[in-house]
Amino acid sequence: MKLDEVPLNDQIINILRNHEIYELYPPQKEALPFVINGENMVLSIPTASGKSLIAYIGIVNKLLSEGGKALYIVPLKALAKEKYEELKLFEILGLKIGISTGDLDDSDPRLFRYDIIVCTSEKADSLLRHGINWVDKVRVLVIDEIHLINDPDRGPTLEVIISKFKALNKKTQIIALSATIKNADELSLWLNAKLIKSDWRPVPLKEGVCLKNKITYDNGKTITVNENEKKSLDILVKNSIKNKGQVLVFVNTRRSTISVANNLSLIIEKLINKDEKIELNKILESIKNNISEINSIDKKLFSCFKRGVAFHNAGLSSNQRKMVENEFKSRKIKCIVATPTLAAGVNIPAQLVIIRDLWRYDLNYGMRPIPILEYKQQAGRAGRPRYDKTGEAISIAKNEDQKEQIFNNYILGEPEPIFSKLGSKSALRMHLLSSIATNFINNIENIYKFIDSTFYACQSDTHSLKYDVDETLNFLIENGFIELINDKYQSTLFGRRTSSLYIDPLSALLLKNAIEKSKCKNPTPLSFINAVCSTPDVRSLYLRKGDFWVEEQVEIFKNEFLIDKPELTSEEYDWFLSDLKTTLLVIDWIDEIPEDGIIGKYNVGPGDIHNIVEMVEWLLHASREFARMYNYEYLTILNDLITRVHYGCKKELLNLVSLKGIGRIRARALYKENFKTINDLRRIPLERLSKIKTIGDGIAKNIKNQIGEKDKVKDTDISKFI
Repeated sequence: MKLDEVPLNDQIINILRNHEIYELYPPQKEALPFVINGENMVLSIPTASGKSLIAYIGIVNKLLSEGGKALYIVPLKALAKEKYEELKLFEILGLKIGISTGDLDDSDPRLFRYDIIVCTSEKADSLLRHGINWVDKVRVLVIDEIHLINDPDRGPTLEVIISKFKALNKKTQIIALSATIKNADELSLWLNAKLIKSDWRPVPLKEGVCLKNKITYDNGKTITVNENEKKSLDILVKNSIKNKGQVLVFVNTRRSTISVANNLSLIIEKLINKDEKIELNKILESIKNNISEINSIDKKLFSCFKRGVAFHNAGLSSNQRKMVENEFKSRKIKCIVATPTLAAGVNIPAQLVIIRDLWRYDLNYGMRPIPILEYKQQAGRAGRPRYDKTGEAISIAKNEDQKEQIFNNYILGEPEPIFSKLGSKSALRMHLLSSIATNFINNIENIYKFIDSTFYACQSDTHSLKYDVDETLNFLIENGFIELINDKYQSTLFGRRTSSLYIDPLSALLLKNAIEKSKCKNPTPLSFINAVCSTPDVRSLYLRKGDFWVEEQVEIFKNEFLIDKPELTSEEYDWFLSDLKTTLLVIDWIDEIPEDGIIGKYNVGPGDIHNIVEMVEWLLHASREFARMYNYEYLTILNDLITRVHYGCKKELLNLVSLKGIGRIRARALYKENFKTINDLRRIPLERLSKIKTIGDGIAKNIKNQIGEKDKVKDTDISKFI
């Protein structure tokens, strides 16, 4: 369908044309009339088939004609940034685009002035908990990746958000986007939505299995790729890059991403030209200049990067992942070796997708096949619109039986149906409390009615869930989160604060007891960090066989725990040790142990460190809020500790790290040069500052700007400062 044939505002059409969109894909053509007509929509089509564009057009068309706001919900911060940048194309129409992915203890009042707001599901839920006054103005609610309602962590939050909007604002048009899922009809029934389901792709997909030296495709054709079985992966990659393609290789462990990327980099280095190598080195030098602390993972990544290859896994920091994604999109990087997390993230297509590992280790069951939906997400990355005529997804088999399994189960198989995860106890605790705290529901009839409006109720009998609801309500009453007065539920101050802090009530109860009832007379940073690491909101590090040193620390810190230590013979003792191991990682972080030291000692990646630190910081913030209520004398130590955890520094650097762009490494470098406070930096020549290790001209000027001495250089004999 040509754009001229679409009954849209001419301004919208002009914007699309300016970005080289002149016609709609078949699924878009089918979906657009219903979206423009204001109907709810479930759009279940493959990756790169244009789901987002339909949502964008639906939003802009509705807001231009009716006014109001739109909320665009995504699962990941990186995706939020991507959607925000794309939606900014429509600012020329007078629409204001905002993004919010940060503080969950904040109503973010600035959002009131935006027309289109992009946020994560957790942030959207937090906004509802804080009683934002613009809910009734939301005319369009877009749920991207709605199949994640099946995810045990994110699913319940997503489901509750949708259920609340259905109840709070019946005028809201819901547009749900997903890759192909088996039971999309159940979702559309729940949402009272039109279902558009299609397998059409803008770049046709060829799926095949490589065994030894042959690839057998889904169309029955077989081609020979190489005489040497061990070289199959290498040859597949080499052939694609020789033909100006790009490759994604999916493996099942972080360690494999690094080893396979390193091996492939030696091959790909020979396939890129001199100019490409020069460009990669320039990018690499620029990246290095902006990093104050280069760790061992950086070094391995940079070694691959300069050869046109990268690895990608959840252990990387967000900056590392962003660098890999951006340079692959710009076609500088030719190949990424990744774990499946990449397939569920930002839009990164490749000419060839190689799925080396279709089995993954499970702690309880050993090696198990990955879900079909996960395979489809990986295979769906094959084919770059505007670059490739076809995309190829090739799985690698070890024998004939495995080859047949891959064909029958994955290539010819249908993705699994998705199921509500609202029935988990932690989900019920969190979402029942928040619903009562915000006065969304206040009696048992309303609670049951709300449960009956969920996706869970569409899929099963809610009788057993109602039993769990009753049990959860009793837990909330018994522990002081809510009260039952005249058959109506009301939240207490403790309950309201727990809800707004966006933590599990079980975590809040543990922290409250630690702060209010602890027998520890002189709490230390370890005392509070261990308390928050003992909550269900922190995923503790796995306790390995060689981690005997952790148990040795129990005796050393026995007088510093705010929580009771379990009996040595109890089942909880191993969990206690895991929590303590996580605690010790954070202690090493705030004691300024280099990242490399932490990575090696705890067998983690930079991304793991960041995730643990971020959650611990948040729960320390929650602890400080409870200290205001139950033990005011803890406030000072918590105030300092929160900042130390944020920056990963000792107490003596707290003044210096408050400068923007001065992290713990640069602050320590300044401190070693006897600049111990911001005031010590005043009237110091720019040249003197710039010569300090890790500082340089740019950072020195930044420091001067912040202390009100913009570009100021004293005409002083510099020798006395050296």
